[in-house]
This record gives sequence, structure tokens and C-alpha cells, in this order.
Amino acid sequence: MVVIARAAVYCGSSPGRDRAHRATAAALGRGLAEAGVEVVYGGGHVGLMGTLADAALGAGGAVTGVITEALVAAEIAHPGLTRLVTVGSMHERKQVMSDLADAFVMLPGGYGTLDEFFEALTWAQLGIHAKPCAVLDPTGYFTPLLALLDAAVEERFVSEANRALVITATEVDALLAGLRSWTPPPGGGKWLDRAPRP
Repeated sequence: MVVIARAAVYCGSSPGRDRAHRATAAALGRGLAEAGVEVVYGGGHVGLMGTLADAALGAGGAVTGVITEALVAAEIAHPGLTRLVTVGSMHERKQVMSDLADAFVMLPGGYGTLDEFFEALTWAQLGIHAKPCAVLDPTGYFTPLLALLDAAVEERFVSEANRALVITATEVDALLAGLRSWTPPPGGGKWLDRAPRP
């Protein structure tokens, strides 16, 4: 069983069109706090990021934000966090979040959310870390993305073992259970398809 003391959560700096996304972010923040898991996230007070942090803090949880100097200057840093770490670049931000976290969770978001989660997932594939990566998706927002991953397996760009690196759940309790019970797949690492070509 994996011990999850801190979870990095990637999510949108916008609230999204559907209020259900905000409900998902709030449920995750509360659920992590109630489970004694510290939230590590991008440090903003806006969008789903702010909803996540406020919910965790409101439930008595610890929240660490990691934000760039440029975003602090833009006045989007959350003023009430347990800890705010300021870094110089997005590269540093992702590295610090990765170093702090025992697991990675993706909520709805845009390019930045996808970039951060898939970098963590790629590092898991390459064996750079052995930490679980999960998607919380009660609304079906990620259904097309998960279908693309399945298509990548079918087209032999992703192995079945590496596809299984992505834990999916529709409820917070199931997500936490999936993170804690996760084990790295045997013989991980970059998959090179050496099958003969027709």
C-alpha cells in the first residue's frame, strides 16, 4: 500500500462552464483534508484551483501552493494557504510540485492542466518516479481523452501496462483507494514496439 501524505492536484485556473466541475474540486479538497492528505497545487485563488484550496482549508487540511513570481505579480496567489512556495519558472514549479507530492491527481482544466499531469505520467512511465497518477472525473469531461489513450494502445503507441498507469475514478473515496493500492507495473519504462512491420 502506498502512503499518500501529499497529493499534487492539477486543475483549471478557470471555473469552467458546468458548476459540477466546481463541486468536484470542492469534494476533492474536502476529501483529501479529511483523509489527512495535504494538497499541493498551483497556488492560485481563482477558478477550480481556488475552489480546491478553499475546500481543503475549510475542512482543516493543509494546502501548499507552488506559484511563479510572474503569477504572484499578477495578483492571483491565494492569500490564505498553509504555505506558498514562489519559484522563478514553470519548469521549477512542476519540479517542486513533483518533489513534494506522493501522488498526482487531475481535475478538469486546459492546456496547463494537461501538460502538468502528462509530464508526471510520462515520468512514471520512464521510472523517474514511482508515484500513482489519477483522474477524478464524475462528469465525463475526460471521456474523449481516455478514449484517445485507448486508441493509442490500439495503434501501438502506448503499451497496455503504461495505459494502466492512469487510475480513473468518479468518486473521491474510490480515487483515494486507487492511489493507496497502486503498485508500479513490472518492467516499466519507455515502451519500444519491436514487433515486425507488415
